[in-house]
Amino acid sequence: MLSKNIAKLQELSKKPYFTLRDVAQTFGLPPASARVLCSRYVRQGVLIRLKNSFYITAWKWEALTRWDLFEIANVLQVPSYISLMTAMGYHDVTTQAQSNYQESVCLKRSIGYHVRDAVFSYIKLQSSYYGGFIKVDGVFIADKEKAFLDAVYLYSFGKYRFDIDSLDMKKLELKKIKSLAKGYPEKTKEMVKRLCGI
Repeated sequence: MLSKNIAKLQELSKKPYFTLRDVAQTFGLPPASARVLCSRYVRQGVLIRLKNSFYITAWKWEALTRWDLFEIANVLQVPSYISLMTAMGYHDVTTQAQSNYQESVCLKRSIGYHVRDAVFSYIKLQSSYYGGFIKVDGVFIADKEKAFLDAVYLYSFGKYRFDIDSLDMKKLELKKIKSLAKGYPEKTKEMVKRLCGI
């Protein structure tokens, strides 16, 4: 049975992930039958469930790029964007970002998804501080100054820990950080002053 379906699974695995609806359409199945098929393939180790109704083939998982993981991170919780040390690593502000650990900020709830050897971590931000991200090749990611400010804001309230000494502050536009920080609580502004000397 599996050998007959490999070609269809190969077609689905051209994307970093696919949905239950994609499976139903590709296999010509009603949604309930598609769910049974996916569950069987998850048990057999052919598919990996990313979250409810989102899947990836095991062989695609092994070949994922860092950018594919960012794409998946954007989808596991919507809305969200890549930020904090992960985004600062992408922007070369730090070399300490872990390659199998994707950090995002979100509006709904703080949560972590563990998929095989990867972790997708989400920290909730108030809507007034949610923003400052850009879209690069289909991925929402904070610019380097906003990623820094997200980290400092959460750090100033004891909600996040990061290795400040690992940051190359010369790669950040301090004027931009100072301007962005104007709308933040005093606690955060004081931390920005202390870390940036502004």
